[in-house]
Order: sequence, then structure tokens, then C-alpha cells
Amino acid sequence: MYGTIVLAYDGSLEGRLALREGARLAQLCKARVVLVAVVEPVPELFVGDLSPVYLSSDKAGEIQKILDEGVARLKRMGLVPEARLERGQPAERITAIAKETGADLVVVGHHKQGSLARWLLGSVTATLVDTLSCSLMVARLDIPDEVLFGEAAPG
Repeated sequence: MYGTIVLAYDGSLEGRLALREGARLAQLCKARVVLVAVVEPVPELFVGDLSPVYLSSDKAGEIQKILDEGVARLKRMGLVPEARLERGQPAERITAIAKETGADLVVVGHHKQGSLARWLLGSVTATLVDTLSCSLMVARLDIPDEVLFGEAAPG
């Protein structure tokens, strides 16, 4: 059914649930798995004279650790993931990777936001619904270890 599945992973609880559910679907479909983590651009801050002050908190190292954790989890599930560390806006990068890899499905987690936050910050999921040319799954199901790893769950 699905030949290539893109899993968007950010290390959050919602992201981990999505990883597990997407991984289970990949197991069942024997699908190629592309794991994507996105480093968002660091915002510029302008001071009184309107000159930019660049914030130096590049989170690439932190995001790489999250990506490595996701790869390790997928390998323990018997999958052979392709890992992609991307820079940019998450919805744009996820859409580009899905197109580039010929994905049939993109799996994301859902982060609850209030209406004001969603209005100000936007929603990655809502943007993906409008921009993807493949299916999108917003995963929320908690898949038990016994299902992912077989009867003997790792300790």
C-alpha cells in the first residue's frame, strides 16, 4: 500500500507516538522509511537602530541527537531508515522531502496549541494538508512495545 513513508520527528512525546505508529505501518507495508528532523532558522532580533542582532542558539547539534535517537528506535524495530537533518521551515522542508523521495505517506505528531498560538505561529499540520501531494497521517495512537518488537519487548 505505502512504498515510501516520511516520518517527521522532533523528539517530543507527540513525535515519539508518531514515530511508533508510522514505524508500525512501515513494518506492515515493508515500506522504505525516511526520518526527517528540521532545524528551524534562528530569528533575528532588531534593536533600536534597526540593526539585526543574531541569536547564536543554533540547535543543529540538539536536533541531530534527536534524529540519531529516532534512527536507533527505528533500527530496533527492524527498519532501515534514511535519516535527513534539514534546515528551514518544517512544513516546507517536509513537503520538499516528500516530493523528492516520492513518498506515499507523511506521518507527523500533533502538538496541541491554543487558538491564539495557532493563529500567530501557524500549524505545520494545516500547512502540510495544503502542500503535500501524498497522504498525511496525524498519528496519536500509542503502539505497545509487544506489537513493535514482537513478544519479547526490549528492556
